[in-house]
Amino acid sequence: MELKEILKKRRSTRKFLSDAVEQEKLQRIVDMALTAPSSRNTRSTRLMVVTDKSLLEKMSGMRDYGSAFMVGAPVVVLVMGVKDATDLWEINCAISATYLQLAVEAEGLGSCWVHVGGRPRLKDEPQGEQAEDYLRTFLPIPEECGVVCAVALGYSGYDGERAKPILNNDGMVRYL
Repeated sequence: MELKEILKKRRSTRKFLSDAVEQEKLQRIVDMALTAPSSRNTRSTRLMVVTDKSLLEKMSGMRDYGSAFMVGAPVVVLVMGVKDATDLWEINCAISATYLQLAVEAEGLGSCWVHVGGRPRLKDEPQGEQAEDYLRTFLPIPEECGVVCAVALGYSGYDGERAKPILNNDGMVRYL
């Protein structure tokens, strides 16, 4: 599949089939994600691939909004970065997560980004427990790493073609 087709086709997927994702596909996906450019080639991004159902269930509770669907995903990739490698570690992670989502689409799967870094577990308690701190209670997240997001992925549970976003690019681009 060509890149322009991948970009045109990609949609956030929050409903997955229970089918396991083949290990070879997962390996290709993470390998492609790690080809993403990084600030001064620091290669600060780290990935944690989670397929254990009990861990996925716990992860889905990291926030009271926007993460519950992860319980139905066969795979969640935690995108982390070495904080002292560069002051741009979060941006490096975001680029890697984007590459990861494009690789997922290229492999015929669907995905959805769930933000972790700076997000509270409870929307109404923004100063309360943070999603990242909660994940650290049961996942072996390296101390030197911060977590930017979790990418849920698997075979899409949507039938047929999904609605395309309405794009009105007026005012979004300026040519000089």
